[in-house]
Amino acid sequence: MSNLKYRIALIIGLVALSIGALVPRTVIERVKRSDGSIGFDTVKRVPLKRGLDLQGGMHLTLEPDESKAVITDKAGAIDRALKVVRTRIDEFGVAEPVVQRVGNDRIVVELPGIDDPERAAQVVQKSAFLKFQITDKTQSFERVIPRLNSIVKEKKLGVAAPDVRGDSAKKPGLTSLFAGKDTSKKADTAATSTDGPFTRHLQASGVPGMFYVPTTAQAEIDSYLQSADIIAALPPGKDVRWGADSIPNAGKAVRALYVLDSRPIITGEYLTDAKPNQVPIEGTVVEFQLNNEGGRRFKNETGKHVKDYMAIVLDDRVMSAPIIQSAISTRGQITMGGGSLQAASDLALVLRAGALPVPLRIAEVRNIGASLGEDSIRQGMLAGVLAVALIIAILLVYYRFSGFLAVCGLLLYVLYTLAALAGFGAVLTLPGIAGFILSIGIAVDANVLIFERIREEIVHGKTVRTAIEEGFRHAMPAIVDTSVSTALTAAVLYQYGTGPVKGFAVTLLAGITASLFTGVFVVRTFYLIWLSRNKTAQALSI
Repeated sequence: MSNLKYRIALIIGLVALSIGALVPRTVIERVKRSDGSIGFDTVKRVPLKRGLDLQGGMHLTLEPDESKAVITDKAGAIDRALKVVRTRIDEFGVAEPVVQRVGNDRIVVELPGIDDPERAAQVVQKSAFLKFQITDKTQSFERVIPRLNSIVKEKKLGVAAPDVRGDSAKKPGLTSLFAGKDTSKKADTAATSTDGPFTRHLQASGVPGMFYVPTTAQAEIDSYLQSADIIAALPPGKDVRWGADSIPNAGKAVRALYVLDSRPIITGEYLTDAKPNQVPIEGTVVEFQLNNEGGRRFKNETGKHVKDYMAIVLDDRVMSAPIIQSAISTRGQITMGGGSLQAASDLALVLRAGALPVPLRIAEVRNIGASLGEDSIRQGMLAGVLAVALIIAILLVYYRFSGFLAVCGLLLYVLYTLAALAGFGAVLTLPGIAGFILSIGIAVDANVLIFERIREEIVHGKTVRTAIEEGFRHAMPAIVDTSVSTALTAAVLYQYGTGPVKGFAVTLLAGITASLFTGVFVVRTFYLIWLSRNKTAQALSI
């Protein structure tokens, strides 16, 4: 009798724990605010989490982009990129994302409930390599402009504008060669010459190493700067970089072109934190903080360049180029100009997560609408209700009282399985619902084996109590074999599957465990309770 009390206490205790696990609770999770920023908020919901196919969202497949350079160690690069992408997605505010490696050269990202797929793709792909470089003060770029113009004409890189000037004006090379020693005058002459696309489109800005290019001519100048001959003719130790955004100048839209010292004074590897902000004068900014080592280096380098212009370069684009008024230590900011707070939030996010070790491109993208998720839930629930109703009807009609005990065990099985999924934080997917319904059939299968064995024992003339004991004992090997083989299959699916397949495997594993407990332990306890109340029972309704 004491053994029976322990059994009842265990079943009741698990029921209480299961109900507690499924009660709606208040949790703190990342949410998207009305201004577009990501933050933490308090929400109340049932702990069961829905996957991509149930609430809609986005599926991305990423792979290394080898369009510019061949990547030798793809597997190692993917491993490093996986950590960066996972960190970015976690901070992006997506509930229950899936970020995992597939094979040696792909990363699968699933974002349930995402409502801005373009923004998510940009956050995932952005390299976010930050560095600080001093703008060129030596006018080295101005001195090579005549040579760049000549290369464009000689190599026919573009169609030069017709030259209607005299012969003497067509020979800037001879003029430069026999000019006097006044290099500043020579540089001014080259810069103001209209002979060639560089001098025709580049305008002085008043900032050392910074030029203005009309946005209508940006594509042309950029195509020249991609040429190997032009790259070889650029001043050594200098980088040429475009500004991030177009700006108005004298009533026209222009894009800034910067000439920078190649050696950065510091890079983003020392960055420890970044957060967006809006200030009255600069507008939207990203405030960043460096660690102690980075602060020492930054202070030392900026101290050497007081009154110089420092370009803040992100992914080879100059975000801003403020003048250094004094040595800067561990704190600074990136001015976003007219950028939105959401853009600043995304930039701060990728800066905190770090730069990607290799460039990534989107190999596959699939968007799943929320309406499909609602239909999936409704149809899945309908299928589950119909399946359970049919199983209950068959058990009650065919096995009568014993079938009623199995139905009671089945209801507890449903409760235990849902509680297990909620407790382990599993994500419920449409295949997961299918796995749950399938595991209901497996749970009933255990009772069918037991009931049929009990029938055989009664036919052979054994008492009801002995028949029940023998039925459970002899059916156990078949039940365990079936459950173990199914569990092994589910484990393989979980290990190598992705997204919905993994959700199916998790639900099936939880269902198998719960079915073993309810089909064997719980139903047997119900029989023991019945036998304790009917000690002289001579027949069993089965």
